Amino acid sequence: MSAVREGLPEGRYGRSADERADRKLKIVGSVLGVALLGVVGWIGWDYVGGQSVSAEVIKFEVVSDSEVQVHLEVRKEAGVTGVCTLSSQDRSHDEVGRADYTFDQNSRRVDELVVLKTKARATMIELVGCQPAGTAR
Repeated sequence: MSAVREGLPEGRYGRSADERADRKLKIVGSVLGVALLGVVGWIGWDYVGGQSVSAEVIKFEVVSDSEVQVHLEVRKEAGVTGVCTLSSQDRSHDEVGRADYTFDQNSRRVDELVVLKTKARATMIELVGCQPAGTAR
């Protein structure tokens, strides 16, 4: 008796069409994955490197119904003059004060206590943002 073969001998005629398609999909997926990682990395680097002035509210103290003392830590390039905007809100989330503060010290890190005048008792302080002086918002 003779045995009946159902398929081609393994490895005799090269790769099957499915194996070639799988290899192409793996290559295309790898290239797209590397491209996506590159784009995400570039956007992140641009965001971090593009901010020449940044700040953080360390703490604040409501001194009276018309005044809040805010401790800011500003990070900037040594020769850059930075402008930071602070806003304060009352208990009902209405804005009761807003002011711009200029930091022109020739250092990369500035710790400063600023006074924000308010028209009513503030309960919250928000750092709206910082930017180099002279740039439009």
